[in-house]
Amino acid sequence: MQYRRFGKTNLHISVFSLGTMRYLDNVENAQKTIEKALFLGINHIETARGYGKSEEYLGAAIKAGLSVPRNQLYITTKIPPTPDANTMRQYIDESLQRLNLDYLDCLGIHGLNTQEHLEWVQAKNGCMQAVKAAINDGRVKHVGFSTHASLDIILAAINTGLFEFINLHYYYFFQRNASAIDLATKKDMGIFIISPADKGGRLYTPPSTLKELCQPFTPLELNYRFLLSDNRITTLSLGAATPEELITPLKFADHVSELTSAEINVFEKLETQQRMVLNTDKCSQCYACLPCPENINIPEILRLRNLAVAYDMNDYGKYRYGMFENAGHWFPGMKGNRCTECGDCLPKCPENLDIPALLADTHERLNGKAGRRLWG
Repeated sequence: MQYRRFGKTNLHISVFSLGTMRYLDNVENAQKTIEKALFLGINHIETARGYGKSEEYLGAAIKAGLSVPRNQLYITTKIPPTPDANTMRQYIDESLQRLNLDYLDCLGIHGLNTQEHLEWVQAKNGCMQAVKAAINDGRVKHVGFSTHASLDIILAAINTGLFEFINLHYYYFFQRNASAIDLATKKDMGIFIISPADKGGRLYTPPSTLKELCQPFTPLELNYRFLLSDNRITTLSLGAATPEELITPLKFADHVSELTSAEINVFEKLETQQRMVLNTDKCSQCYACLPCPENINIPEILRLRNLAVAYDMNDYGKYRYGMFENAGHWFPGMKGNRCTECGDCLPKCPENLDIPALLADTHERLNGKAGRRLWG
């Protein structure tokens, strides 16, 4: 296992972190998963108030006694932003009690996703007043935030100067947040990548087209390599449901060097495939089409279409497309069939895409049953 400095927190944490959103079958499974992670060298465990019984199960493992001393283990929990300090104060106390901890190494404001959330954390008597009090009395050591927000909100949150680390989405197949990585690095923030295997493309069950294009590597291996070769990134979330799910990903934990020429060649092959297959229908993800009068998340819908058409990533596309209109501020925007063909987006598009037609095509390809959002 390799370890990296988590920005200005000065914690040195493993390049994979145990995310605890999926080990929830029972407390015994959770404890076995935690112990396996510790045995394999993971020293950072991340949970959240909103992850069902996750805090409670981690607390039970802590109470029973872990194989790693507390001062060599870093624990993060996440709490949603609140409009007032009293609610946040109560939430911090409840999390510490469930976790059987005297202090948190890191507290993340969970889901700083909207302009309103940004206003709450900057308010004089808002939730950060309680966080600062907890830092002053030693119950919290470091504070950061997790986000599913639009890029402008993420950049504004980083620029508040309130946070020491950030949890965000950034993968080979989703590089929209590259400038947030740049800014967070300039601010010396720790950078934690959310769910690279699942939200990064459901890469643990890739379609055969993508598998063939990625040979001699696996799609999941390439995504891990894309991220770990960037030394600005501290750690990747590994949300194992069972101890066994930790084994394969952690084979990459020592492989954190620069990309090899063979890996670069595969990435170039993937880019060529997308250009050739999509041709004049390729969305370049410039976001110039927004805002949409119908609140359709045009770039994200067309990103899912890019992946489905170029690489047959239909299961991933259906999984993410099903979140629209079902996940609130965690995955905002309306589905493609809400397009009224008003034409507002057409003159904004530098590629002159027929956006209404592409939205309709995407809806036909990917609209299945509504998605159920897992926290994170």
